[in-house]
Amino acid sequence: MKKIIIILFIFVVVLVSINEKQHILIPDDAIRFRVIANSDSEEDQKLKMQVKDEIENELYKIIGNTKNIDTARNLINSNLDSIDKIMASYNVGYDISYGDNYFPLKEYKGVNYPAGNYESLVITLGNGKGHNWWCVLFPPLCLLDEKEDLENAKYELYVKKIINIFK
Repeated sequence: MKKIIIILFIFVVVLVSINEKQHILIPDDAIRFRVIANSDSEEDQKLKMQVKDEIENELYKIIGNTKNIDTARNLINSNLDSIDKIMASYNVGYDISYGDNYFPLKEYKGVNYPAGNYESLVITLGNGKGHNWWCVLFPPLCLLDEKEDLENAKYELYVKKIINIFK
Protein backbone atom coordinates (compact mmCIF):
# COMPACT_ATOMS: atom_id res chain seq x y z
CA MET A 1 0.00 0.00 0.00
CA LYS A 2 2.86 2.40 0.84
CA LYS A 3 4.40 1.81 -2.59
CA ILE A 4 1.14 2.69 -4.33
CA ILE A 5 0.78 5.90 -2.32
CA ILE A 6 4.39 6.88 -3.05
CA ILE A 7 3.96 6.15 -6.76
CA LEU A 8 0.72 8.16 -6.87
CA PHE A 9 2.40 11.04 -5.05
CA ILE A 10 5.30 11.09 -7.52
CA PHE A 11 2.86 10.90 -10.42
CA VAL A 12 0.88 13.89 -9.10
CA VAL A 13 4.05 15.93 -8.54
CA VAL A 14 5.22 15.22 -12.09
CA LEU A 15 1.83 16.18 -13.54
CA VAL A 16 1.72 19.41 -11.55
CA SER A 17 5.25 20.36 -12.60
CA ILE A 18 4.49 19.64 -16.28
CA ASN A 19 1.37 21.80 -16.14
CA GLU A 20 3.26 24.50 -14.23
CA LYS A 21 5.92 24.71 -16.97
CA GLN A 22 3.26 25.38 -19.56
CA HIS A 23 2.06 28.41 -17.59
CA ILE A 24 5.41 30.20 -17.51
CA LEU A 25 5.13 32.72 -20.29
CA ILE A 26 6.98 35.88 -21.12
CA PRO A 27 4.56 38.74 -20.46
CA ASP A 28 3.06 40.60 -23.42
CA ASP A 29 4.88 43.72 -22.23
CA ALA A 30 8.37 42.39 -22.82
CA ILE A 31 11.27 43.38 -25.04
CA ARG A 32 13.49 40.67 -26.47
CA PHE A 33 17.05 40.93 -27.73
CA ARG A 34 18.42 38.70 -30.50
CA VAL A 35 21.71 38.43 -32.38
CA ILE A 36 21.72 36.31 -35.54
CA ALA A 37 25.09 35.08 -36.83
CA ASN A 38 26.19 35.37 -40.45
CA SER A 39 26.71 31.57 -40.60
CA ASP A 40 27.38 28.61 -38.36
CA SER A 41 31.14 28.75 -38.88
CA GLU A 42 33.17 28.85 -35.70
CA GLU A 43 34.40 32.34 -36.54
CA ASP A 44 30.89 33.72 -37.17
CA GLN A 45 29.50 32.13 -34.02
CA LYS A 46 32.36 33.60 -31.99
CA LEU A 47 31.68 37.04 -33.50
CA LYS A 48 27.97 36.67 -32.65
CA MET A 49 28.85 36.13 -28.99
CA GLN A 50 31.27 39.07 -28.96
CA VAL A 51 28.56 41.33 -30.42
CA LYS A 52 26.02 39.91 -27.96
CA ASP A 53 28.30 40.62 -24.99
CA GLU A 54 29.15 44.17 -26.04
CA ILE A 55 25.61 45.18 -27.01
CA GLU A 56 24.11 43.51 -23.95
CA ASN A 57 26.50 45.47 -21.71
CA GLU A 58 25.53 48.69 -23.49
CA LEU A 59 21.82 47.91 -23.15
CA TYR A 60 22.18 47.32 -19.42
CA LYS A 61 23.87 50.70 -19.08
CA ILE A 62 20.92 52.20 -20.95
CA ILE A 63 17.96 50.39 -19.34
CA GLY A 64 19.46 48.44 -16.44
CA ASN A 65 17.56 50.28 -13.71
CA THR A 66 14.35 50.74 -15.69
CA LYS A 67 11.17 49.43 -14.06
CA ASN A 68 8.71 50.55 -16.74
CA ILE A 69 8.25 49.15 -20.27
CA ASP A 70 7.49 52.56 -21.81
CA THR A 71 10.65 54.04 -20.33
CA ALA A 72 12.65 51.06 -21.62
CA ARG A 73 11.20 51.53 -25.13
CA ASN A 74 12.03 55.24 -25.14
CA LEU A 75 15.55 54.66 -23.88
CA ILE A 76 16.26 51.96 -26.47
CA ASN A 77 14.86 54.09 -29.30
CA SER A 78 16.83 57.15 -28.26
CA ASN A 79 20.07 55.13 -28.00
CA LEU A 80 19.98 53.16 -31.26
CA ASP A 81 22.77 55.41 -32.55
CA SER A 82 25.12 54.20 -29.79
CA ILE A 83 24.31 50.59 -30.71
CA ASP A 84 24.95 51.42 -34.37
CA LYS A 85 28.26 53.00 -33.42
CA ILE A 86 29.32 49.80 -31.61
CA MET A 87 28.29 47.67 -34.59
CA ALA A 88 30.19 49.89 -37.01
CA SER A 89 33.40 48.99 -35.16
CA TYR A 90 33.05 45.36 -36.30
CA ASN A 91 34.26 44.30 -39.72
CA VAL A 92 30.92 42.79 -40.82
CA GLY A 93 27.76 43.92 -42.52
CA TYR A 94 24.85 44.19 -40.12
CA ASP A 95 21.24 45.20 -39.75
CA ILE A 96 19.64 46.61 -36.61
CA SER A 97 15.90 46.24 -36.26
CA TYR A 98 13.93 47.52 -33.29
CA GLY A 99 10.22 46.79 -33.40
CA ASP A 100 8.05 43.81 -34.18
CA ASN A 101 10.32 40.90 -35.18
CA TYR A 102 9.72 37.16 -35.65
CA PHE A 103 11.10 34.66 -33.14
CA PRO A 104 10.99 30.88 -33.62
CA LEU A 105 9.71 28.49 -30.93
CA LYS A 106 12.22 28.09 -28.11
CA GLU A 107 12.35 25.76 -25.11
CA TYR A 108 15.01 26.51 -22.53
CA LYS A 109 15.46 24.83 -19.16
CA GLY A 110 11.88 23.61 -19.09
CA VAL A 111 10.31 26.96 -20.03
CA ASN A 112 8.48 27.26 -23.36
CA TYR A 113 8.77 30.43 -25.37
CA PRO A 114 6.22 30.31 -28.24
CA ALA A 115 7.06 31.38 -31.79
CA GLY A 116 5.65 34.67 -32.98
CA ASN A 117 6.26 38.34 -33.60
CA TYR A 118 7.57 40.17 -30.56
CA GLU A 119 8.80 43.62 -29.70
CA SER A 120 12.53 43.25 -29.90
CA LEU A 121 15.93 44.54 -30.82
CA VAL A 122 17.40 42.24 -33.46
CA ILE A 123 20.93 42.50 -34.81
CA THR A 124 21.58 40.44 -37.92
CA LEU A 125 25.21 39.89 -38.85
CA GLY A 126 26.06 39.49 -42.55
CA ASN A 127 23.61 37.14 -44.27
CA GLY A 128 21.96 36.13 -40.99
CA LYS A 129 22.01 32.42 -41.88
CA GLY A 130 23.62 31.17 -38.67
CA HIS A 131 22.29 30.14 -35.30
CA ASN A 132 21.09 32.95 -33.12
CA TRP A 133 21.31 33.93 -29.48
CA TRP A 134 18.37 35.61 -27.78
CA CYS A 135 17.00 36.57 -24.40
CA VAL A 136 14.38 38.72 -22.76
CA LEU A 137 15.83 42.17 -22.27
CA PHE A 138 12.86 43.59 -20.37
CA PRO A 139 11.93 42.33 -17.83
CA PRO A 140 15.65 41.62 -17.36
CA LEU A 141 15.90 37.86 -17.91
CA CYS A 142 19.07 38.05 -20.03
CA LEU A 143 21.32 37.66 -17.03
CA LEU A 144 19.87 34.23 -16.31
CA ASP A 145 21.76 32.77 -19.27
CA GLU A 146 25.00 33.74 -17.55
CA LYS A 147 24.21 31.49 -14.59
CA GLU A 148 24.67 28.08 -16.20
CA ASP A 149 24.93 26.37 -12.82
CA LEU A 150 21.27 27.03 -12.03
CA GLU A 151 19.12 23.94 -11.94
CA ASN A 152 16.02 23.90 -14.15
CA ALA A 153 13.63 24.27 -11.22
CA LYS A 154 15.56 27.22 -9.82
CA TYR A 155 15.57 28.82 -13.27
CA GLU A 156 11.79 28.39 -13.63
CA LEU A 157 11.10 29.83 -10.19
CA TYR A 158 13.41 32.76 -10.86
CA VAL A 159 11.75 33.47 -14.22
CA LYS A 160 8.36 33.57 -12.48
CA LYS A 161 9.73 35.88 -9.80
CA ILE A 162 11.22 38.36 -12.31
CA ILE A 163 8.07 38.35 -14.45
CA ASN A 164 5.90 39.01 -11.39
CA ILE A 165 8.10 41.96 -10.35
CA PHE A 166 7.56 43.64 -13.71
CA LYS A 167 3.79 43.00 -14.07
